[in-house]
Amino acid sequence: MHIQVGYKLVFELPQVTPMILMLTIHPSRMDDILVAEAPVFDPPVKAAAYRDNFGNVGTRLLAPPGQFTLSSSALVRDTGLPDKLSPGAIQHRVEDLPDEAVGFLLGSRYCETDLMSATAFRLFGHLAPGWDRVQAICDYVHEHIAFDYQAARSTRTASEAYHEGTGVCRDYAHLAITFCRCLNIPARYCTGYLGDMGTPPPWGVPDFAAWFEVYLGGAWHVFDARNNVPRIGRILLARGRDATDVAITTTFGPNLLSTFAVQTDEVPVAGTP
Repeated sequence: MHIQVGYKLVFELPQVTPMILMLTIHPSRMDDILVAEAPVFDPPVKAAAYRDNFGNVGTRLLAPPGQFTLSSSALVRDTGLPDKLSPGAIQHRVEDLPDEAVGFLLGSRYCETDLMSATAFRLFGHLAPGWDRVQAICDYVHEHIAFDYQAARSTRTASEAYHEGTGVCRDYAHLAITFCRCLNIPARYCTGYLGDMGTPPPWGVPDFAAWFEVYLGGAWHVFDARNNVPRIGRILLARGRDATDVAITTTFGPNLLSTFAVQTDEVPVAGTP
């Protein structure tokens, strides 16, 4: 299947403002890009791409005062298959983990393992380590948090999401990641495009999505506590410890985001009926 993705973000800036963007499709999907991204900045500015410590592609720029628009689109090939399930995938002992996974056992800005450890062991410590334990965490988080876009808050942490019982996709991911790390399961935060392909209506307003990956059985696996069912058409933008590392935009100064639009739609494949 082919998926058209893109975005349009409009900022109102009172002064010259440095910005970091994490809006480039992840290098792991480069071979799937059929029509390359072509970011447009209005007014035009110089931008410089860089690779961060997690392997993501970021963009640095200096935005002018006034209205500043960011937009881009791309056509991406996807298998159309749902997230892969690997029941029976084992949990590794900490001493057996590869170096790349160890850092994802630690607490971070939004994932306070020190505050949530006792709760994690109370809820899930009796379960056998491995795939089923992670799925049990997703089941719990999916039921515990009520999705409420109007209640979104950029400062909400995992422990706050647990106590408040409300949030958006990033809060589901942060809480599930925190429970996993408390139980010595490496977990990393993911952000990207996720359309409604393969799901029944009514469909929500397109947005960037958050999910997470855990290291089990010698590989990283996708889990999604928000939707809690295998989905198709995930297109990764970035991975990190939590939302701090992969914020779509980071602005170093006052700003107002006046327009936010995301596209992620299946489009016909040329030559097919």
